[in-house]
Amino acid sequence: MSRRWHFATSIGLIFMTMASTPVHATSAAQQQLADGTCAALRSAATAIPGSGPMLLPSYPSLKQGDESTRALQNVAFVYDNALAGIALTACGEPAQAKRIADAFVLAAAHDPTFKDGRLRNAYRGGVIDGNKVELPGYWQSKGNYWSQDPYQVGTATGNVAWAALLLLTVYDNTHDRRYLDAAVAQLHWIQAHVSGTAPFAYEGGLFGYDNAQRAQHWKATEHNIDIYAAATWANRDSADATLAQQANVASSFVKAMWDDEQHRFLVGTLDDGKTLSRDKSGLDAQVWPLLAFHPHPAEWNQVWMWVDAQHRSGDGYGYRRQPDGMWTEGSAQVAAAMQASNKPVPDALWQVIAAQRSGDGMLYATPQPRISTDFAIGPTSTYADFFYYHQPHLGATAWAAIAAKSWNPFTGGPIANTGNTLAESSP
Repeated sequence: MSRRWHFATSIGLIFMTMASTPVHATSAAQQQLADGTCAALRSAATAIPGSGPMLLPSYPSLKQGDESTRALQNVAFVYDNALAGIALTACGEPAQAKRIADAFVLAAAHDPTFKDGRLRNAYRGGVIDGNKVELPGYWQSKGNYWSQDPYQVGTATGNVAWAALLLLTVYDNTHDRRYLDAAVAQLHWIQAHVSGTAPFAYEGGLFGYDNAQRAQHWKATEHNIDIYAAATWANRDSADATLAQQANVASSFVKAMWDDEQHRFLVGTLDDGKTLSRDKSGLDAQVWPLLAFHPHPAEWNQVWMWVDAQHRSGDGYGYRRQPDGMWTEGSAQVAAAMQASNKPVPDALWQVIAAQRSGDGMLYATPQPRISTDFAIGPTSTYADFFYYHQPHLGATAWAAIAAKSWNPFTGGPIANTGNTLAESSP
């Protein structure tokens, strides 16, 4: 779950327009990161027995019985699993990616409460028994009640779009129409439930327990990037005329979020769905457009000055503006976007990402005990309580594999130059 400044003097950047070409040759550091993360994901997937539907725990090292982390134990977030399936595809494991996609198809068709085809933000990890995909939760002995997290059982728009991206990835590999239809169904759910008013874009989603879900009216640049990519991709193979319009709505919002004075993307709107959010910055909203749009406007390459000035954390990058530590997942996103911009990825960046390897091969979400995002988990939060912790994390590992394998999760193939090449020259 993610959403997302003064300038240095001129540094002699030259912008050129070129046809799509492959990115830079793989360095030893990049190859080592690819090998290690692919091995960790392969091991995690094959550890879940059988060949049927399954979901991977987002924080696999959390131990049962630890009350401080109980709400995350064996929780399989849809976003992390979509990333893992895409990364497994890039790593040459399409059968394991298909298992995750099959779990998404079942979860959408067999929700215990809602019959509108939605996906939740999270489910219980492991093998899927029959058609039943279990929601996360646990028995709270102090008080004798079943405890669920209101975010986990809700539906965030970006997570639905990422599920569609995995389903489309699997469709491209299998040519099985079920996966294309399932992806389109998720895009239809977005259209039916989170279409916002002016400025026209897709809203945040639904938050809360089944009997009290509430709409979140903020609009995230990040979510609309995801929808643009998924709707554009699905539109290539589907006869559904609504997909092109959906892609256009999302694309127009993302383009409108480009700030031509500060040369960065605004993160979206505030809770009213209208007022632009200008004080915060999220790393993903800055770099994902470079991967998702083909070609992207040449001026968007100027975002690198903002990224380095506002999100740099040592040899890596942090989530928020002026970060309090490195965000492993986001640092990998930067590496992927650099490749899409034909911008050389420093070996130091590959190495600092690889240095987050835990004992089981998964990468820590951050080397710090905790880093801040400046965002809240949901509308019931009383402060910005969305943090990343020093825990081995499926999403961080997947993004690192995606970047190291030079794979574009928004298009389902190798990263290629998007048509706007950024070359560096001497000052």
